[in-house]
Formats: sequence, C-alpha cells, structure tokens
Amino acid sequence: MFYFSRPDRKEIEAFISMASEDVLSYPDVGSTLTSPPDGYTLDHNRIRLGEGDKVWQQAKDAIRNWKMFDLDWVELCWPDTPVEKDQNVAVLVSHLGFYSLNAARIVYTIDEPERFGFAYGTLTGHGESGEERFTVEMNAATGEVWYDIFAFSKPKHTLALLGYPFTRYLQKQFATDSMAAMRRSMDQPARLLT
Repeated sequence: MFYFSRPDRKEIEAFISMASEDVLSYPDVGSTLTSPPDGYTLDHNRIRLGEGDKVWQQAKDAIRNWKMFDLDWVELCWPDTPVEKDQNVAVLVSHLGFYSLNAARIVYTIDEPERFGFAYGTLTGHGESGEERFTVEMNAATGEVWYDIFAFSKPKHTLALLGYPFTRYLQKQFATDSMAAMRRSMDQPARLLT
C-alpha cells in the first residue's frame, strides 16, 4: 500500500489487522530453511558481529528485538511483536517522497544451540512475493558470531515490476543497512520485552 505522507499508528494497526486475514503470496513456504525455489532472485548476506558468549547473547537479543530494522528509512511495525510463528508485522519504507507499507508473517523460528532466528513471508498485499530469513549463528570451534540474511523474492505488484531496478537497489540497501544495524546493536544494552 502506498501513502503520500507517513501513515499514523491507527492506520498501520488497521493495515496489520486486515493483513491477518491474508494468505502467504508464494507456494514455497519455509524454503529459506531448505532450498530456494526456482524463478526467484536470491540474496545472501553475512557479517561477523564478534565472538564469544556475550556477543552471542547480544546477537540473539537483537533478533528478538528486531534490531536489524533500526534504520532511518525502514520501520518495523511493531518491534515489540514477539518472534513467534504466525505473528504478522508490517514494514514501512520511506522512498522517493512517499511511503510503502507491506505485510509479512513469521513462517518459522529457529532456536538451536548455535543458530537463532526466524523467517517471514510476504502476504497477498505485499509488493513482492517471497521469504526472508534473519539468523545469528555461532561457530562452536572459533566462537565467532555471524548475522546472516537470506531471501528469495520476485516482484508481484505492477509498480514493483515496473520499477524493478529501484526495487533491487532498495533490497541491496536494506541488506547493507541491516547488517550495520546489527553490528551497532552489539554495542548497546539489550532492551527487555515486557
């Protein structure tokens, strides 16, 4: 959905509520966990966050608190949403003088000794079709902690298709900025969810 000015909280909450009735807009649900389907553009980005148990705990807290969305031009609605399967969120993006609002649903979570995170998938009203996984991983041998983003997508909305080079630019910029946000979050105390 597109807006010429930033939608207020009430509009965003109504949008998320309506999206809760939507279905996922792609058939290959969970494929970021197994193998990506054919016919999509793939993006895979990783950044080292540090090493050791303290960094590992901070990285997991950052995922729980959606710190990868602490960006100037992208807002997660809402960062207090629990990272649990079937939770719906909206992503508000400011670009080219207007705003776009797209809904997604968490399709699975990961809570393993050396890997933690989740993936969300696009809902029918989303401009794109696909899935994105956000994980942190700890290498048991070296103690290194990594943030990993893996996604498959393709344009669904006519404007996303017509503006595909710009859409790809935004996707690449999000990955770069998201990795920087996660790195910044390692220097900040974790916020507790209540």
